[in-house]
Amino acid sequence: MKQFIIQTLGMIVLWGLFFYFEGEVVSPSVMLICAAIMTLYFFLKVASRPFYLYMVMTGLLLTIGFIERDILYILLLILYIAQLASEQLNLVYFRILVIISAVGLLVFALINIIEHSAFIYSLLFYILAIQLNSLSTKKREQRNLYEELLGEYRRLKRMSLVSEEEARNQERTKIARDIHDSVGHKLTALLMQLEILSIKNGAEPYLELKELAKDSLEETRFAVRALKDRESEGIATILMLIKKLEAESHIIVHFTTKQGILSARLTNEQSIVLYRFIQEGLTNAMRHAHARDVHVVLGKTANDNIEVTVKNRIYKKVPFEEGFGLQNMRKRVEELQGTLTVYQTDEHFIIKGMIPGSDEEAKMS
Repeated sequence: MKQFIIQTLGMIVLWGLFFYFEGEVVSPSVMLICAAIMTLYFFLKVASRPFYLYMVMTGLLLTIGFIERDILYILLLILYIAQLASEQLNLVYFRILVIISAVGLLVFALINIIEHSAFIYSLLFYILAIQLNSLSTKKREQRNLYEELLGEYRRLKRMSLVSEEEARNQERTKIARDIHDSVGHKLTALLMQLEILSIKNGAEPYLELKELAKDSLEETRFAVRALKDRESEGIATILMLIKKLEAESHIIVHFTTKQGILSARLTNEQSIVLYRFIQEGLTNAMRHAHARDVHVVLGKTANDNIEVTVKNRIYKKVPFEEGFGLQNMRKRVEELQGTLTVYQTDEHFIIKGMIPGSDEEAKMS
């Protein structure tokens, strides 16, 4: 933002000098061209193909130079536009812009609109600008490579985290089943034996032992339930992982829960699919829409199905095809007998998924 303000001030100063020294001789057509150039300038940062804007701006400046014939500050503006382009365009497009600008200035030199020395100085500036553009292009490529490697590292790190969580959940499930099958059954058998002995020999000698066995059995059942609760705490896990993903990706996630989803119990498979769904939605928004604000809504439908929506803003509606990420997401959802819908409006790209609710709640109730 600071750089853009400085560049804008540079444009304003050069135009101010041009109008100050030209005075009242500036024609309405030149004023109109100036307004058009400044309008195009403010679209440079958001345009998908800024090369064409730079071409039009340079052509309009050359047109002013041909009309006014006294173009010292117009020449400075042409060179200033080239300097801005060197920071934004890749090497091929920038060279095309430089060649067209240099040809226009050469024509001006041949018909004595500018001095030959000014044309030579402009050529030297263009040579330096090409070198600067080459360095900027390499820097952008290195930054893109770094971001790609960093994204891959984060993806692997998240996969490792999810795998570890899944392994812990599976281990807790195994421990709960072992406790239930061994200790729980043996305590139940012990209670039955104590009951038989109390019938034969009287209840009084065995009351304390029966109470102790009942307490032990109840504590065992409580431990099993606690382990099973930890197994199905999917929503909390998803919230934790979304928070981590938001911090790593430097994006703002507007996360909304509704319709009793926080009380829903999820299986490990459902937790992983929901997290992968949200992860791919956020990644898709960053890569293809360059969005920094993403809305995630997690809720339950009337028939207790789990519904998740990821929505991000788009700046231009263009046809899209499902890439590997969305195809993999669809496969994961359909493996749980769910559905995935992907569509876009004039302003938003929306991914909506639905998976059947877990039977866990029904079992526990």
